[in-house]
Amino acid sequence: MRPFDYQRIGAVEEIGAQASDRASFLAGGTNLVDLMKHEIETPEQLLDISRLDLARIEDGEDGSLQVGTLVTNTALASDARVRQRWPLLSAALLAGATAQLRNRATTGGNLLQRTRCYYFYDTARPCNKRNPGEGCGAFSGHNRIHAILGASEQCIATHPSDMAVAMVALDAGVRLRAPDGSERELPVEELHRLPGDEPQRDTVLVPGELIAGVHLPAPPPGRQVYRKVRDRSSYAFALVSVGVILALKDGTVSSVRIAFGGVAHKPWRARKAEAALQGRPATEEAFLKAANAELADAKGYGGNDFKIPLARRTLVAVLRDAAGKTGEARA
Repeated sequence: MRPFDYQRIGAVEEIGAQASDRASFLAGGTNLVDLMKHEIETPEQLLDISRLDLARIEDGEDGSLQVGTLVTNTALASDARVRQRWPLLSAALLAGATAQLRNRATTGGNLLQRTRCYYFYDTARPCNKRNPGEGCGAFSGHNRIHAILGASEQCIATHPSDMAVAMVALDAGVRLRAPDGSERELPVEELHRLPGDEPQRDTVLVPGELIAGVHLPAPPPGRQVYRKVRDRSSYAFALVSVGVILALKDGTVSSVRIAFGGVAHKPWRARKAEAALQGRPATEEAFLKAANAELADAKGYGGNDFKIPLARRTLVAVLRDAAGKTGEARA
């Protein structure tokens, strides 16, 4: 680990004066500290925000919920309001990590965790995300966990968050605070980037910009279901995950939201599948057509070819579950 300057931040107003272009925020540290140990992340400054007053979950207007960036995954998953009204989010969080990690991991940190690509973590191997222009070892290497949607010639890594998949399906927004004190809000769906020619840039954040919290709008109608397919039943990152919110009227789809995890460089909102289902009868044939529409451009790289039929089967199964049962989401 390289030397760095550590500073404890007592109030958000202090960030502007303290932050440099090479600063990183420290909260739970469940991903950042590992990256620093491997010298993948090498911040010159570490700004400890863990004591800021940003760990509250508060009711908002019109049935919404305001979630502070320092709210732990455990607190968010177990909150009675979340379990009752946004069960998709609770299920995704509980599927995401061990209890020990959930006790430390924060809402903002979860959104900003970096890929678990083998080549990103192995500094002896080429990685455009770690060192732009170096090449991508996953193309011709071991790519079983890698992307089938939205990849580029520079990077085929995937985003690892379960929570972010649920938030994208729920149309959540993220509140951002710049060092100069100005704020902006954008959909969680727009927070993360596809790799393009700059795979090293995971998000649209500017240097020193802090995730202040997340806005959960009032839950949409319909049954919420989250399913995660992984290599083992204990805690592991998703090969494919699917979050669905499906509402029916007289057997016809009146509204639907779908998001994938484990298939792209960012949580993937399946808008082609949504469009294919809207106003259609909730049948097995319609579910399959919707899955095929979304995955028409999917591309495997040898070791991950199986992900395309796996994503198709998983989406159809989750839609079937959401259409045929009532109750809370399940992982």
